[in-house]
Parts: sequence; C-alpha cells; structure tokens
Amino acid sequence: MVFRPRDLASRMAGRRKPGDGYLRETFTLPRDEARARARDFLTRYPKAAYMSSVESWRELPGGEIEFTMRRLASAD
Repeated sequence: MVFRPRDLASRMAGRRKPGDGYLRETFTLPRDEARARARDFLTRYPKAAYMSSVESWRELPGGEIEFTMRRLASAD
C-alpha cells in the first residue's frame, strides 16, 4: 500500500479530538504577510481571553510560511 504525505496528514487530522473546544485556521502566506496575519489574529483574539496561539508552522520550499492558528470558540 502506497502512502502519500496527504494520506498521513488526513489520518493524523482524523485522530485529533473533535471536541477539544478549539477553532483552527491554517494559512499559507509569504513571510512578511504571515507575520502580519499572525499578529492581527493575536490582536483580535488575545491569549488571555481565547488562549490563542500559533499551533504549528513550517517554511515551504518557495519561501512561504504555512501556519495554523488556534483559539477557543468562546466568543462564537
């Protein structure tokens, strides 16, 4: 059986607890835009109220940054 990275990512995402209470958004942006977007996210949803954070990030071969922001859904 041949596995692609996408298959592994889907399998790992399926293991995530669906009811953990966090909302996640994933972005793929150039470095400067990624920095501004993360800063805007953290300004809109401060850590003290929403437990916001950058959950994961990685630099892609083209120089773009892929990152996932996480926050509590308490305001929705």
